[in-house]
Amino acid sequence: MPQAKHYASFADALKAQGLLSEEVLSALVEKATAEKLPLEKIIAAEKAMDAQALTCALADYYGMAPITLPSDFPVSDRLLDLAPWAFWRKAKAVPLEKVGRLLSVAFADPSDLLIQDEVAATTHNRVLPLAAVPTEVEALLNALEAKRQAANPMLAMENVMRLDEEDLEVSGGKEEQQPETLDKAIENADGAPVIRMVNMIMLEALRTGASDIHFEAMEKVSRLRYRIDGELVERPAPPKALHDAVVSRIKILSELDIAERRVPQDGRFKIRALNKEVDIRVSILPTIHGEKVVMRTLDKSNLAPSLSALGLDPFAYEAMKYAIDQPHGIILVTGPTGSGKTTTLYSCLQDLNTPNVNIVTAEDPVEYELPGVNQVHVNQQVGLTFASVLRSVLRQDPDIVLVGEIRDGETADIAVKAALTGHLVLSTLHTNTAIGVIARLIDMGIQPFMLGSSLICAQAQRLFRRLCPVCKEPCTELDADVLRVNHIDPAFFEGATLFQPGHNPNCPKCHGSGYKGRGAIMEVLPVSEAIRNLIIRGASAEELKAAAVKSKMVFLKEAGLGKVRQGVTSLQAALEVTGGED
Repeated sequence: MPQAKHYASFADALKAQGLLSEEVLSALVEKATAEKLPLEKIIAAEKAMDAQALTCALADYYGMAPITLPSDFPVSDRLLDLAPWAFWRKAKAVPLEKVGRLLSVAFADPSDLLIQDEVAATTHNRVLPLAAVPTEVEALLNALEAKRQAANPMLAMENVMRLDEEDLEVSGGKEEQQPETLDKAIENADGAPVIRMVNMIMLEALRTGASDIHFEAMEKVSRLRYRIDGELVERPAPPKALHDAVVSRIKILSELDIAERRVPQDGRFKIRALNKEVDIRVSILPTIHGEKVVMRTLDKSNLAPSLSALGLDPFAYEAMKYAIDQPHGIILVTGPTGSGKTTTLYSCLQDLNTPNVNIVTAEDPVEYELPGVNQVHVNQQVGLTFASVLRSVLRQDPDIVLVGEIRDGETADIAVKAALTGHLVLSTLHTNTAIGVIARLIDMGIQPFMLGSSLICAQAQRLFRRLCPVCKEPCTELDADVLRVNHIDPAFFEGATLFQPGHNPNCPKCHGSGYKGRGAIMEVLPVSEAIRNLIIRGASAEELKAAAVKSKMVFLKEAGLGKVRQGVTSLQAALEVTGGED
């Protein structure tokens, strides 16, 4: 197989090969940037190159072999049956030959590495990708489809997978939004096209590393979005006519009531794909245009195996490591929803999980199952609250207790008393800063002397977007206004090489977003003797902050700017999560 040339971008590859003049190439690149489209799409639309020459150039750039596909190219039915026909249509790919476990496949878009991975997963083979002219792939697929339908007219039913919204008539009215009967709803949900749609939605979420899947009903269309690295990204959605059937299929998987469309429902199920098992947590909410589904993917393989694997700055790591090594006391992790609090607590538990300790958790819900840990699912509807579970847990002779969240004064009181009576307690709290933990707990009714005696450390954290290691670019100059508004001293970055997101829409790693993956930044307030005394005498937040500064505590903004200085993230991404913190 040819090796990909090491060009910074496809434009550089074209320039090096002399396939376009510098003036023409510069104009095309400018237009691609303005329209936020891949360069090859602009070249094809402008007909700046012959289609065959463009395909050969892309093949050379991505290290593939080009291939010419006549419309009568012989393709074995055995190969086409490796995946549903609609899948080959969607992938714009044709399987050509199979030797052992190696499947040669012609692709209309050589830059779409996700599709190549999807073909490998669906066919259970290793894929040898070949680059073909898009019109040739389309013509061959049309010819193969006509041949298949002539041989078996029932195959035409698979065209339902390619319904277009323009071919559907969408009308209002509550009566028409409901299926005629429960049996009809079940029949629609169990249809092969709907099952494939849901499976493809799940598979794409796992491939892109999406943390959440949003499937929602608009007035005339359905919308599908994935939360990737903290940002919602829109993807092609099933047609609105199949919205209810897709929701019903998800309800069946989650063992929910498919006939109930008036109240919210929550459920979960497991899927096995890409050689791993993933929990899917489902929330269904009725809206004015139909039900909205949000599915959170809980991939245990993404959990950090230990605290050290989180990549923290030295001060935060040493402070957290010291805290979890204490025999008793309370450790509180804070931050907004989706800031990685659960991941941090589970990382701590994996460091603490040894045969000689008894660990019990109370969670709502249990997000990941940890071997060797006794996990209890809190259920508010039946009266199984955090406080009631915590009372029972303390009669189970625990050494370490994890409380999913301290939501009220009763839970806070029991947790603090547990810490004072010889247990190590870990929990989360909704505040913006580590120092804010103290005021929040006192506001919940905890006496300052009890809090000062039990608190080991308070921590606040955020998740920042990591720059793509493949396409990130050096940042030559920082915006002076941004530095001034955010009170950042430019001298902080002296001597460091800063980076910004790349502008390569063909990047095989990040697919043009400029970012890939996320990391945690933390501010940790270790409760020293001086800070303990301040808490007991009811000191103000300003006094506590001054004491923290003296102890060389690294605050959130400083930790974020440290990641910028290291070249891990951009200034913009760091300020997105820490800009309001001092």
